[in-house]
Amino acid sequence: MCLAIPMQVVALDGQTACCEAGGVRREVSLYLLPPGSVDAGDFVIVHVGYAIQTVAADEALGTWELLDRATRAQGGT
Repeated sequence: MCLAIPMQVVALDGQTACCEAGGVRREVSLYLLPPGSVDAGDFVIVHVGYAIQTVAADEALGTWELLDRATRAQGGT
């Protein structure tokens, strides 16, 4: 199963972004999005290292909440 995760853009370097979710930072490619369409602070959906779309902050936060609940329900921390 594949899962795309919302992440917040922390910094940009050309077509690469440093993104964060749940305290984890990853380098993410922006090549699948229009140039200049993402700024630091924006939220993007990340799938296998690529940002595939932008998303509103409330949607990202809601998704994080659901993922946290699912993790806790499965006995995670």
